[in-house]
Amino acid sequence: MIKIVSVGKIKESFFREAILEYSKRLSKYVKLEIIEVADEPLIEKALEKESERILKKISDQDFVITLEIDGKNMNSLEFSHFLTKTMSFNSNLTFVIGGSYGLHENVKKRSNYALSFSKMTFPHQMFRVILLKQIYRSFKINNNENYHK
Repeated sequence: MIKIVSVGKIKESFFREAILEYSKRLSKYVKLEIIEVADEPLIEKALEKESERILKKISDQDFVITLEIDGKNMNSLEFSHFLTKTMSFNSNLTFVIGGSYGLHENVKKRSNYALSFSKMTFPHQMFRVILLKQIYRSFKINNNENYHK
């Protein structure tokens, strides 16, 4: 099972449509759960409050992968191998996407692996689509199926 815990709601319909499409495609390979936790409007409390909401959605058995700018970079092939290897000894993978202010240290401490897709910052709504696309690409690679580059 793959779980994605993300701060904030998807507001734009085109992002929602893309998320639904990749969720549908992934259903062939893996059970997927996408959990949205509320973002915090008060800047001074945002990271702490969001971290509490995130950590409530993570079980003790989950292998947690946080998406962080300072995490490890991989190309698509490396990511597909990482995903296969990790899923072979962890049945529950949880990806965590922070909100506008990033992730609180408590979430980073709970993380088993910090992953970065880029040194650039992406809107968390867009990043959810990017993450789903890369997970889907990984399953296609690992199943020796054609995938348009």
